[in-house]
Amino acid sequence: MKNNSHSPIRIVVIGGSGLIGRSLVSKLRQEGHEVIAASPSSGVNAVTGEGLAEALAGAKVVVDVANSPSWADQDVLDFFESSTRNLAAAEVAAGVSHHVALSVVGTDRLLSSGYFRAKLAQENGIKASTIPHTIVRATQFFEFVGSIAQSATDGETVRVPEAMMQPILSDDVAAALAEIALGEPHNGIVELAGPEAIRQDELVRQYLRAKQDNRQVVTDPGARYYGILLNDQSLTPGENPILGPTRFGDWLARS
Repeated sequence: MKNNSHSPIRIVVIGGSGLIGRSLVSKLRQEGHEVIAASPSSGVNAVTGEGLAEALAGAKVVVDVANSPSWADQDVLDFFESSTRNLAAAEVAAGVSHHVALSVVGTDRLLSSGYFRAKLAQENGIKASTIPHTIVRATQFFEFVGSIAQSATDGETVRVPEAMMQPILSDDVAAALAEIALGEPHNGIVELAGPEAIRQDELVRQYLRAKQDNRQVVTDPGARYYGILLNDQSLTPGENPILGPTRFGDWLARS
């Protein structure tokens, strides 16, 4: 995308200090836009509404990549419901013309999890607002594979299912979000995934090998992913997702 293809606009990134937020803010600023990196540490709290009106004044686009600090069922539901409600009201008052939100591929299929029930509530709140929107559902980030292994570790054994995944580099997610934020609202859902599908057990195996970690990966069809029983459709995108360019093996070799 060329600098001259979009005249500069004011964009607010909610969750601008996180993994995706930092990368997104940097990419949009390189394009010449005025970008507000909004987070509680900068005095903007979407959950309480503190600082929202000031941050959104004059903004054309809001990109919400914030995540709940607590994943307890009620906490995460309260977080996404409150922040989505407060953002919608502040966006209407400020005349925002595009709300972009980062969600997760498979959200509507994983409702045995309180986290995904909360993400679906967020998506429904966005759809109910009058602001034109794009919901971007991404697959798991490469950077999370270590945590997936950790959550499945018992002693020296890592028990994971062989369910199919199609993970993506967080930087590729940020690049896609930047492009979507500068485009026309889809008023629907767009899916993002990495270039290759891979089974979860193989993904974890490759990761541990690259890190010279001696834990043994055991393929266990009954093993759960953060408490959820998976199948090959649970975490993989549907037809025609936007694909990030970076392969998992290349990222491992670099990092």
